[in-house]
Amino acid sequence: MSASTAVTIFSERRVAGVPAAAPALLLGGAVLLWGANWPVMKLGLGHVSPLWFSALRFATGAACLFAWQAARGEVRRPGRADLPVLASIGLLQMALFTALGAVAMTHLPAGRSAILSYTTPIWVVPVAVLVFGERIGRRQWAGIGLAAIGVLVLFNPQAIDWRDGTVVGAHAMLLAASAAWAVCIMHLRYGRSGASAAQLAPWQMLLAAAVLLPAAYAVEGPFTGDGTATFWACLIFVGPLATAFCFCAVNAASRLVPASLMSTLMLGVPVTGLVLATAALHETPGPDLILGAGAIVLGIAASAVPSRRASA
Repeated sequence: MSASTAVTIFSERRVAGVPAAAPALLLGGAVLLWGANWPVMKLGLGHVSPLWFSALRFATGAACLFAWQAARGEVRRPGRADLPVLASIGLLQMALFTALGAVAMTHLPAGRSAILSYTTPIWVVPVAVLVFGERIGRRQWAGIGLAAIGVLVLFNPQAIDWRDGTVVGAHAMLLAASAAWAVCIMHLRYGRSGASAAQLAPWQMLLAAAVLLPAAYAVEGPFTGDGTATFWACLIFVGPLATAFCFCAVNAASRLVPASLMSTLMLGVPVTGLVLATAALHETPGPDLILGAGAIVLGIAASAVPSRRASA
């Protein structure tokens, strides 16, 4: 999709009182911040252990969202119907996904971690077809196949040492993280909730923090942050900005942007993460990462465009 086409779509999605450029600005900011979040997390992990970092990320993110909603008089207690979605997002997408990604990044480069974490369609599409009876076109199957080939490229024996259990385990953690996110996608697609995503977000972050804080103490011991300026800068970035702001920005833009375009544009996150990790952390992507990342991004982009059969 060309840039002019995207701008046209954004313009056509104007809503009363919402500037035409608002979705583009929100998504652009979210993609940039979420992409930058990977090298920032990698930097922060040099100053605090992964579980403590993950717990603080959601604690500060929840505090920011609760404060924002309280100032607007919009704090809403979850109802019984909201609890399943609250639990799945809070425990799987937030707590488990983030913890696995942070632990894996202590052994892997940030760019590779970002790419592997965004392989959720590889899990979503087969489950949607086999379990929920969705009809997927040939282009979608071809896209998923291309993305799967990209994952195999990243796992080939020339790319990683299969005798190193730590490195292999870190790769497996990232795939498990993407699978956990895929479960949440399916739950949101077929589940029911009386509250909006924005209303539930601070409660989900609070749940993630409530689980991760005791886990961090049990696994990593007393608080490990070194209290340096770099530590606080990284925490402020991943908590209030990359967690609280980005969630609200994407949620707001999702109401104004077609789902297929939204899925495609979000591929900018791992690509941005890879580029920024290369520039800021001086990570050098090898041929396997370049080829694998290209196959994954192109495959997911192809699978994100609905076919005529699926649309019907």
